[in-house]
Amino acid sequence: MKKTYITTMPNHIGAFLKASKCLAELGINITRVSYNKAIDSHTLFIDAEGTEQQLQKADRELTEIGYLQTEKDNRSIVLIEFRIKDVPGSVTSILELIDEFDFNISYISSQENGTEYQLFKMGLFVDDTEKISRFIENAEKLCDVRVIDYKHTERIFDNSIFYNSFVSEIAKKRELTSEMRDSLLINTNLAMQTLDEQGLSPYRTFDSIGKFADMLVSYKGESFIPRITNHQLTADTELILIEPPCGSNTMILRNKEKVLFIDSGYACYKQEMEEILCKILPEFKEMKKTVLITHADLDHCGLLPMFDEIIASERSAECLKAEYNGEDGFREKNPLHKPYINICKTLTEYQAPNPEKIKVLHKGRSDSDVPLVQTGFFEFCDLHFEVYEGKGGHLPGEIVLIDYVNHIVFTGDIYVNIKGFTPEQANYNSHAPILMTSVDTDPELCAVERKAILQRLGSGKWQIFGAHGYKKEYNVNNE
Repeated sequence: MKKTYITTMPNHIGAFLKASKCLAELGINITRVSYNKAIDSHTLFIDAEGTEQQLQKADRELTEIGYLQTEKDNRSIVLIEFRIKDVPGSVTSILELIDEFDFNISYISSQENGTEYQLFKMGLFVDDTEKISRFIENAEKLCDVRVIDYKHTERIFDNSIFYNSFVSEIAKKRELTSEMRDSLLINTNLAMQTLDEQGLSPYRTFDSIGKFADMLVSYKGESFIPRITNHQLTADTELILIEPPCGSNTMILRNKEKVLFIDSGYACYKQEMEEILCKILPEFKEMKKTVLITHADLDHCGLLPMFDEIIASERSAECLKAEYNGEDGFREKNPLHKPYINICKTLTEYQAPNPEKIKVLHKGRSDSDVPLVQTGFFEFCDLHFEVYEGKGGHLPGEIVLIDYVNHIVFTGDIYVNIKGFTPEQANYNSHAPILMTSVDTDPELCAVERKAILQRLGSGKWQIFGAHGYKKEYNVNNE
C-alpha cells in the first residue's frame, strides 16, 4: 500500500532524519522525497510504501511529533516593512527583536532609495497572532512599521508555507473537498519536482497551474461561450461543431432523427454543455445518447457519464476501464504527464464512465512500424469511414476516421487546426505543454502520424475536423 505524506518539517538539522527513523522503525519504505527550500522551507513530501497497519501507525506517530499538517494549523507568513535609517548597524535592533520573539525569517529584501532611510521587507513565520501583535508594538518603538498583505504583491514572498497558500487559494475558487485539496497539493509538488529535475523553473509550474485553475473558473456559467458552427457534410447529414474556450470540441453528427456525438469536454462544464445541447437538440434529455471518442484523454471524456453508449477503440476502452477501477490511465503511466493529469482530474471533477456503457469499435492494431494502421470501418447513415489507429504518438488508442467519398476526416488530437483557435483556445492550449513538457506521448511519432494522415487523402477538397479549433479546409491536387 502506498501513501504520500505532506509533512511540516522544523527548519533545523536532523529534521528529516527524525521522520526517516520513524518510518524505518515501522518497516516502511520511502519511495520518493521532495523538498525545495527556495520554494517552501518547511513542507516536505514523502511517498511511503507499507502495510495498511504500518501506515496507520505512522500517521499517529508523525502527528504526535508535529510533522503532519492539519486543518487546525494556523501558521502563516506576515510580511512587514521596517523604515530604518540608512546607517551601519541600523537593522541590528530589529533582528535582535525578531530573535527575542523566536520568529523564523522566510524573506528579506532591501535596497537604498536615495533617501536617508531604507525600507526593509521581512517575511516572518508566525503561529501565534497575539505574539505577532506584541512584536509589532515593540518594533514600532524602534522605527516606523507597516504590515503588508503579501497575497496582493507581484512577487512570491511566502516561501515557508507556499504550497498551502497556493493550493488554498485554488481550493477556495473551485470549492474543493479536503481530499481533492490534498490531491492537488501532492500533484502540484510532483509537477514542480518533475520539471525542476529537467532544469525548468519551478515557479513557472505554479504560475501555469494557477492560471489554468483561474481559466476553468472564469468560463463557468454565463461566461461559458463556445463557438458553434454548422457544416453541411452531405445532402442529409450536417455536423454541428461546438468549440469551448477550454477542453476538447464536441461534434454532433445529425441525419434526420439519428444523432451521433464525437468527443466531449471537461466534466466541470456539464451543466453549461447540457443547456447548450438541449437548445440544439430539444429531445436531448430523453433520447438515447451515443458518443464516439477519438482517444481517452480526460478533456475528451469528461462528459461521458452523460451518455448511454460510448464507442471507443480497444485500447481507449482499456484506458477508461483502468481509470474506473482506480488504476492509472495511459497518461498517468507517463511520469512527465502524471502530475498535470491528476491536477486536471481534480480541478475538472473528472469521473471515469461505467465500463458497461463502452462498446469496443473493433480489434485494435497489431504491432507494426506503420504510423497509421486501418483497423476497420464505421458508418453513420450516409457517411462511410475507414478507421485508422495511430501508434500512440499522441496517446495509445487514438483513431482517425476518413470518409473517402465525402472527403471528411476526423483526426482527434493527432492533427488540429492551430491557426483556427479562438484566443481563448490558444491561451488554454499554452499551459499543458509547460506542465507536461509536451501534449504528445511521443512528439516525433505524432508528427509522423500527422504527416501520414495528409498522405492518405486523395485529390480534391477535404474538410478536416480536429478535436480542438475550427475546421481545416484542405485541397489535394494530384495533377
